[in-house]
Amino acid sequence: MSSDHPLDHAAIGQLYHAHHSWLRGWLSRRTGCREHAADLAQETFVRLLNARKQQTLQQPRAYLSSIARSLMIDQYRRRELERAYLESLAHFPEVEVPSEETRLLILDSLERIDRLLDQLKPRVREAFLLAQLDGLTCAQIALRLGVSKATVERDLSKALHACYRLRYVEG
Repeated sequence: MSSDHPLDHAAIGQLYHAHHSWLRGWLSRRTGCREHAADLAQETFVRLLNARKQQTLQQPRAYLSSIARSLMIDQYRRRELERAYLESLAHFPEVEVPSEETRLLILDSLERIDRLLDQLKPRVREAFLLAQLDGLTCAQIALRLGVSKATVERDLSKALHACYRLRYVEG
C-alpha cells in the first residue's frame, strides 16, 4: 500500500483487508496458537489506528510484522513478570494473597517498571537494582561496580528521577 498521503482510517481498512489474513498466518506460525495469533493481529491494527503519526507505508508487511513482533515481545515480558509474581505469591500464606484486582494493578505496575528499567543505561539500572533489591549502600555498590561513590549517587539519582517521572508524570 503505497500512496502519496498519510494513512487514514480508509487506508487502514484497505490495509486490513489486504494483509490481515497474511499477518494472522505469520503470527500463527510464530506463536503456535491460532487464537493467540488472531488476538495479536487485531492488536497490531489497533496500534496502527492509534498511532499518533501515521505515515505512508512502502512495505506494509514489513511494518505490520514489526508492530506484531513488538507486541509479541511485550506479551512475553508481561508473561515472564506474571510468572515471577505468581511464583513469589506462592511464598505467602493463603490469607495474604491479594485480590484479582490488586494482582492486575501490581502486574501493570511491574510491567511499567520493567519498561522503565529497560530504558536506563546498564550501569544505572544495575546500581538501582543493587540498592533496591539487594539493599546495598552506595559505597558497597561503588565497590561492586568499580566506580566512585559519587558516580553511584548520580546513577541512583537518575534512576529515582525516572521512577518519579513514571509515577507522577506518566500517571
